[in-house]
This record gives sequence, C-alpha cells and structure tokens, in this order.
Amino acid sequence: MNETLSMLLAPAAALLLLLFYINLRVASPLLAIPIRWLRWVLFSLFVAETNARFGWIDRSFWVMATGAFLLWFLLESAFNWLRVSAISLSPLPLFPKFAANTSGDEWPVQQRLLKVRDWLRDNRYTAVQALKAEVGGGVWLRVSVYQNHERTVRVQVAFLPQDSGAITVCFSLSSETQSGRRYVTDNFFLPFGGFYPEDWRVERTPWRRALPRLVAHHLARMAKAGEIPMAWEAEPLDDLNRQQQLMEQVNTELGFLLPHVEREEHGKITPEGRFRVWKEAWLLAYLGRAGEY
Repeated sequence: MNETLSMLLAPAAALLLLLFYINLRVASPLLAIPIRWLRWVLFSLFVAETNARFGWIDRSFWVMATGAFLLWFLLESAFNWLRVSAISLSPLPLFPKFAANTSGDEWPVQQRLLKVRDWLRDNRYTAVQALKAEVGGGVWLRVSVYQNHERTVRVQVAFLPQDSGAITVCFSLSSETQSGRRYVTDNFFLPFGGFYPEDWRVERTPWRRALPRLVAHHLARMAKAGEIPMAWEAEPLDDLNRQQQLMEQVNTELGFLLPHVEREEHGKITPEGRFRVWKEAWLLAYLGRAGEY
C-alpha cells in the first residue's frame, strides 16, 4: 500500500501546483478549499514517506502521517490565532468608513467581472453609487451598488484584491421590509465572528458564487417569511456608514469588541471574540461555512 501511495504523491503534488496556479488567476474561494485540503494531506503523507525511507523515527507509516496531520493543524491554528491578534491590535478599524469613489476605477476590466455587470443591466438593475474604504496598507475595498427596478433589492458588488494581483468578487444583497426588518444575503468568505442587530436577518452563503442564484435565494428568503420589501430611500453611502456605526455599537455592547478606553492597551477584540473569529476562519477555509448569525 505504501508503494502505491508513493507513486501517487508526485501526481498529487503536480495537481496541487496546477490548482494553485489557476487560483492565482481566478482567485476563487471555492477552488481554495480543495487546495487547502490537498496541501494538508500531502504534507502529512510526504512526512510519513520521508520517515519511512530514512528511518528517523521507529513508527509506522500511518502513525507518522497522523502525527504530521495533527502537527499541521497545530501550526496553522497558531498562525491563524496570531493573525486574529494582529488584526485586533491593528489601528485600522474593523468597520471602516466608506467614501464615494470618484476615481473611475470602480469596476475592474476583466471578462468574468464584466459578465456580472452585463447580467445586472440585462435584469434592470441600475448603478446607484460607487464606494470605497481603506482596509489597510493602502489597499482599498471597492464596492459598486446597484438596485433593482422596484428599488426593493440593493446589490453591493465588492471587489477584494488578493496578494497575487487577482480580484475576488463578492455580493451582498439587502432589503428592508414593512415589518422593520433588514434582510441581508451575502457570499463573503472572510471571517466575521461578531454579532448583528436584532432586527437583521443575515445569511451568509459562501458557496453561492453566482449572482443570479444569490438573488433568487434572497427573494425566496423574504417570500418564505411572508415579508414585503420596501423601496429604498436612503443613499447607499449614508446607509452603509450608518450600518458600520451601528455594527460597532452592537458588537461593543455584546462583548465582541472591547470598550474604546481599553483598546489601546488590549486591542479591539475581546478574547471570546478572537476565538469566534478563529473558529469561523477554520470553517470557511476548510468547509466553506460561515458562522451562525
């Protein structure tokens, strides 16, 4: 069995490199999930195979593979915890303030992204505002806001730049209903771990990458609950910045964020909040699942 595995390691490593190269260009959160699993498993098997060849530790192949698997988990867990701690200690706000984007670069000129804009136009969604917010190190989050003909559904098209230079596109759909609730459906894959206001109904579905499916799901959620959406009145910029302020307040009151007077010394996120972010980061990275809100 070990010889068969040894023969499969090289093709599996080649497949990993191929998938990694492809994802450098398309920046797909879904493709990143099998890449992470394959990388994790290959690391474990390579360690076990190397030990079997050189006889460093007198243990069976599968014991070594299991040990390497757990070692990877511990190392990546520690790395993720350090990342969450760095975000907590960073001076950049968790809920940044948005501003109007007047630079003319709100929509990247890439074929796969232009198809999204064409779908919005074909389905009578009109552009309302282009916004941006700095997320750190001179990197800007750019958001183009569209709404349907009845002005009952707003679509935030967010462009997330990656280290490779590729761009990941995510969508957030929002509606306000006659009952006073806000329905939000998005496919963001970034961990949040915090809390939403009580009258918000938020569902994050990172697996739904296609905008038409996400729109259909958003409308189905409201229809199933018997909610009647209302036409939007507030400008997207004003509404989004009010949301950011409300989120900051709610998460401070509920213990996800520390009070402002304590943040300079202890960071922004409480220990419980850091654990929630750390756990959701794992769920998103390896299962594509967001937390329960």
